[in-house]
Amino acid sequence: MTVVPPLKSQGIKTKLVDWIADCAKEATYDRWIEPFCGTAVVAFNIRPKAALLCDSNPHIIRFYKAVQSGEITSQKVRLYLQHEGDNLHKSGGEHYYIVRERFNRHSDPFDFLFLNRSCFNGMMRFNRKGFFNVPFCKKPERFARALVTKICNQIDAVGHIIATGDYCFINADFRDSLQDVTNRCLIYCDPPYIGRHVDYFDSWSEEDESALRRILHRGPAKFMLSTWIQNRYRTNHHVYTTWQDCFATTRQHFYHVGAREQNRNAIIEALLSNFRTPTATGIEEIITGDRTQIHQNFRREPIQSYLPLS
Repeated sequence: MTVVPPLKSQGIKTKLVDWIADCAKEATYDRWIEPFCGTAVVAFNIRPKAALLCDSNPHIIRFYKAVQSGEITSQKVRLYLQHEGDNLHKSGGEHYYIVRERFNRHSDPFDFLFLNRSCFNGMMRFNRKGFFNVPFCKKPERFARALVTKICNQIDAVGHIIATGDYCFINADFRDSLQDVTNRCLIYCDPPYIGRHVDYFDSWSEEDESALRRILHRGPAKFMLSTWIQNRYRTNHHVYTTWQDCFATTRQHFYHVGAREQNRNAIIEALLSNFRTPTATGIEEIITGDRTQIHQNFRREPIQSYLPLS
């Protein structure tokens, strides 16, 4: 059964964790490393014995450290969400902005959870000053009993996984988090998708993509990297240039993003690696053959998967 984390984000890999896990089985490792852990959904489902989970977003790391330390428990979350949810309902939604202002002053992890589960479209977006700036989802009754119970169960699930493994959470840039890897590590990278609109704590550039490639290829560890190859309108040329010496396995996927349904399109996900996985091919093979096939599939194949954010 897939473990769903209490935090949500656009691009979350909940529907892809089985695919990623199958590929990871081909590698032998003692420690799992994620320099872009985000919601940590992949690690929580693969459940390595030891993991280094890093992110440049300090609020994500602060939240999971609070779960690890016992500052955040399902019981405390239930009382908090019942109280704040009641205020949200009574205010017709205006209380959301009180919590958002409070969070931007004090960075409380409980407030972060509240905003994450009641903001518009599950977005995790910050302005240049580092302030959370996503508007309300316009559902004053958002924290009904059923959702509060669901979130509490998610807290319990990830809390158990963290408590039974050697998990370390670090707020760090990917360049720092990949400094001390060994050949007994397996690195899984899920960086912001270059060339696509990104709602993340910071930006992502071609220079970042190239730097990540250099670090991964120069290091001793096996790695896997999630990215995109193509959607209905565009192709990610970085797959065929920056990552051309990798193995790749692909899957059509659908992300529930955009305010309108017509703006939510299928995408070809790629899992790149420096080792061969069961269904992997070389990038050169995609260039010469599969690339054309991918383009044709968008015209004739129905969308098969759907990813809700709550």
